[in-house]
Amino acid sequence: MILKAAKQAERLGAMDFCIVISAKGPTPKIFRKVLEAVDLLREETNLKIGCSLGQLTEEQAFALKEHGVWRYNHNLETCRSYFPSICTTHTYDDRVKTARLVKKAGMNLCSGGILGMGESVRQRVELAFEIRELDPSWVPINFLNPRPGTPLEDTPLVSPFEAVKTISIFRLVLPNKILMTAGGREVTLRDLQAMGLLAGANAMILGNYLTTPGRPPEEDLRMLNDLQMPVRKDV
Repeated sequence: MILKAAKQAERLGAMDFCIVISAKGPTPKIFRKVLEAVDLLREETNLKIGCSLGQLTEEQAFALKEHGVWRYNHNLETCRSYFPSICTTHTYDDRVKTARLVKKAGMNLCSGGILGMGESVRQRVELAFEIRELDPSWVPINFLNPRPGTPLEDTPLVSPFEAVKTISIFRLVLPNKILMTAGGREVTLRDLQAMGLLAGANAMILGNYLTTPGRPPEEDLRMLNDLQMPVRKDV
């Protein structure tokens, strides 16, 4: 199944493929399966392989690097001052520790956050500066897509134009980073997805996200073609 998805992504022009799990961190059994999947994808495709597995031990971080994982995603999620309002299973410093461990192991760091979880505009700016201090290569900008049955199910969506302005602020704070519009972009930006790219985002995460589906990749590729923004192959 994972190989089929990777090959489809490669046919559509993707440069890399990210293996994601939903957990605080990988158990030894899951971690072995991830390494097997990484090896399989490197043998069967020309894609660069990334991972997003939650908190890592130093041994796990170096094992991923040894198996050829080139990029690791570990979002800060929100700024330090708002983090305790969102997460109680671990701390903000736990997330920073894993992010720094990723860089220590020699992998490229991808780290951003989720906007629209009840934080203030000032706290969104705080997050942008905290990400700058962490110095990742890629910064995913996610927007909350409220899920039924969760504590944030009734949280109103960020308005499309406010989302565009936030992307612009992140571009000003992070002028040399690759900003990726990611989860929630379809329901938040709606008809302004193209404007999000013009406002400062210079990449997108295509396909399905961790808990929600994205839109068909063909629609995103058509939008990029309309904007005369060719897909790079050598990032």
